[in-house]
Amino acid sequence: MPDLPTPLDPQQAAARAWFELLRDRICAEFEAVEREAGSDARFDYIGWDRVDPSGEPGGGGVRGVMKGRVFEKVGVNVSTVGGTFDGEFGRTVHGAGDDPRFFATGISLVAHMANPHVPAVHMNQRFLVTTKRWFGGGADLNPPLPIAEDTADFHASLKAACDRHDPDYYPRFKTWADEYFYIPHRQVHRGVGGVFFDHLEGGFDADFAFARAIGEAFLDIYPRIVRRRMATPFSGADIAAQRVWRGRYAEFNLVYDRGTLFGLKTGGNIDAILMSLPPVANWD
Repeated sequence: MPDLPTPLDPQQAAARAWFELLRDRICAEFEAVEREAGSDARFDYIGWDRVDPSGEPGGGGVRGVMKGRVFEKVGVNVSTVGGTFDGEFGRTVHGAGDDPRFFATGISLVAHMANPHVPAVHMNQRFLVTTKRWFGGGADLNPPLPIAEDTADFHASLKAACDRHDPDYYPRFKTWADEYFYIPHRQVHRGVGGVFFDHLEGGFDADFAFARAIGEAFLDIYPRIVRRRMATPFSGADIAAQRVWRGRYAEFNLVYDRGTLFGLKTGGNIDAILMSLPPVANWD
């Protein structure tokens, strides 16, 4: 792992280890899906280093990308960075208004699928340290051609994970996802939702357990949905609808997504930040 300005404390090390383990498990499962489809596609991993605005080492990460028969393009990135926020951006970050020092570790995943009946998906988790410490993240389903059964199963899995920790989490975080993943200039939602949470700072152990539960729920439900739909026949009209929908997805990520902005403002790897963009999209 690239050097950071200060050694990781036990909480930071535990969060980083979880994100890397979750990456390994997800990538192995996605590769297994490709094997089942008769493809030998595998993830390619490229490491990157970050230099802090101070000139000191600022951590880095690993970008993982696979292009296969089922997953037209899927990226799974992990990063662990730290140092100081540059300029005024730090004042917009929770707990960094008067002290620009920060630490962030996390995982980010976006999958764009070859078959338009297989929903695209986004999942991320992060642990940030400023003068405060918190978890954020979530998972949301993005089908070009929504299927009610898939939407219901995806939400049911996330709700079960939420309910094991706090009965208020699912309605609260589902609403947050519905409000966040919305494209105002199109007046449409980016997908069919999921859960989204941020600034979760009720206590490290409980919040970390919840973040892990959401990761486990995603790893359970999404591959099942992929296997359910990946052999569904599709038409040229379905592909056309998928590509127009992907244009909307790209618009959200480039204009509104806070994770994209955070990565760009903190000197992250450009290819890793923009891996969320679809391989082919249309604007008609």
